[in-house]
Amino acid sequence: MINHAEDLRRAADAVALLGSSSADYEALPDAALPAGQKQIAAARRLLDTHSAWMAATIARRSRPELGHSGLVAQQGFLSPEALIQKWTGSSKGDAYKLVAVGTMMADTEAAEKLVEAALSSPDIDAAGMAGFVAKVPWQAPIARAVTTGTLSVDAAESIRAGLGQIDAAVTAEKLGAALETLLAEASTLNADEVFKRARRMRDRLDEAGIAAREKQAHDDRYLKVYRLSNGNVRLNGLFAPEDGEFVLSTFDSITAPRRGGVRFVDPQRAAWAKRLQEDPRSTEQIAADSLVQLLKIAGEADPDRVFGGRRPAVRVIVTEKALPAGQPKATEPAEPAEPADSAEPADSAEPAAHGQIEGNPVPISQETIDRLLCDTGTRGIQLDAEGQIINVGSDERLFTEKQRAAMAVRDGGCLWVDCDRSPAWTEAHHSDEWLKNNGYTDLADGVLLCHPHHLLLHNQHWTILRNGTDYWRRPPIEVDPEQKLIALPSKR
Repeated sequence: MINHAEDLRRAADAVALLGSSSADYEALPDAALPAGQKQIAAARRLLDTHSAWMAATIARRSRPELGHSGLVAQQGFLSPEALIQKWTGSSKGDAYKLVAVGTMMADTEAAEKLVEAALSSPDIDAAGMAGFVAKVPWQAPIARAVTTGTLSVDAAESIRAGLGQIDAAVTAEKLGAALETLLAEASTLNADEVFKRARRMRDRLDEAGIAAREKQAHDDRYLKVYRLSNGNVRLNGLFAPEDGEFVLSTFDSITAPRRGGVRFVDPQRAAWAKRLQEDPRSTEQIAADSLVQLLKIAGEADPDRVFGGRRPAVRVIVTEKALPAGQPKATEPAEPAEPADSAEPADSAEPAAHGQIEGNPVPISQETIDRLLCDTGTRGIQLDAEGQIINVGSDERLFTEKQRAAMAVRDGGCLWVDCDRSPAWTEAHHSDEWLKNNGYTDLADGVLLCHPHHLLLHNQHWTILRNGTDYWRRPPIEVDPEQKLIALPSKR
C-alpha cells in the first residue's frame, strides 16, 4: 500500500536539504544538480497528485445539480476551474488539467472499489461481475500510474487529451490497447512528446476522422486586420496546419540567421546571413518589413505571368502506397523544383491512409496528399524494413540536398534528446569523422542536429555512434565518467 503522506514528507525533506536560497543552490557542485532537479521533480509530482485530488473534490462538491449551494457558487465563482485558478494563481489551462485528471482518478478509484466489493460478495455471478468491471473507465491505467507516482499529472493529461474519447470508430478496447503501449513509453518522454505520440495513435485508430478534423481546421482559419486608435494597424490570424507551415517556412527562411538557424557554406548566402545578423532592426521588425515587402511584390506582379521560382520548403511525408496510380514510385523518383517526399518501408503491408507535413504533428488526409502531389510531384526516398535510408553514398565533403532531404524523413528533426527543432533548422553531422572515414559522406553515417546542439557536440566533445540502424550519443568523461550511451531515436 502506497503511503503518499510519508512519500511527500521524504520528498520535501530531500528538497529542503538542497538549500534555502539562491546562494545555497549556486554552491552546489555540478554533479549534484541533476540529482537535485530530479528530487524537486519527484516532490512536485507528489504535490500535483494531491492537487488533482483536491481539484476533483472541489468539482464534485460544485456539481451543477447542487445549484447555488455548491462550493463554487458559495465562493462566488462560476466554475471549479475559475476557483482553482484564483486560489492557486495558476493558468486556466493548469486548473482545467487538475480537474480533468483528478476527476479521472476519482472515477477510477470509485469504480475499482465497486469491483472489489463485488468480488467479496458471495451472491455475485459472472454476468454481474462483468457489469461491475465494465464500469471501470478505460483511462484507469492512467489514474493508477499517477497514483503510484510513475506518471506526472502533465503527462496524464497529455495522454487523456491525445487519445480522446470513445466513439463509433474507436472503441474502449482499441484505446486500452493503445494506452498500454503508450504507458510503456511514457517514462522516457516529456509531456509534449507524450501528447504527440498519443495523438498519432488516435489518428491511426481513427483515420476516417482525419479529413473531418482537417476540414474543421481549415474552416477555423481567419485573418483580422484592423486599425488602432493611434493609427497603427494590427494583424491577428489563425491558419490551418498546411497553410500555417508555409507561413512559418517563409518567415523561418527570412529570419533564420537571427534565430540560431543553419550556417551557410555558400559565400553569397553566408554574406547575406552576416548582413542580417548585423542589421540594427529587431527580428520582429525584420519579419514585419518582410511581410509588407512580400505584399508589395504580390501587388505589382503581372497577373498573366506564371512564376516558377523556388518557394519556401514545406514537405509532405507519405508512404509509397499512398501515392495515386500513375505517380512515380520510390525507385523511380521525379525531379520537381520543390517536391513532396515519399518514404516506403520495404515490407509495409497496409496502404497509408494519411500523411504528415514535415515538422507538424497534425496528420493530413489522403485527399490533401493527392492534391499536394498533383502540385509538387514526388521525390523517392526508400527505407529498408528497419527504417534506415537505403545508402546513396557520396564522395563529396558535404551532404547533398537529396541526402539532407532523406535524413529529414528518417530523423524527423534534430536527433538530440528533448530537442524539438524541425529538419529545416538542422545541419548534417558526420557521425564518423570525415578524414578517418576515408572521405565518404554516406547517409548511414550522418544525422541531423540543430546548430546549437551541433556546436555543443563538437565544443564539449560528445560523440555520436551508429550500431546498425540505431544512433547513440556518448558523453565526454567530464559529463559522465562512465560514458553511458544515450539512445537517439528518430523524431519521426
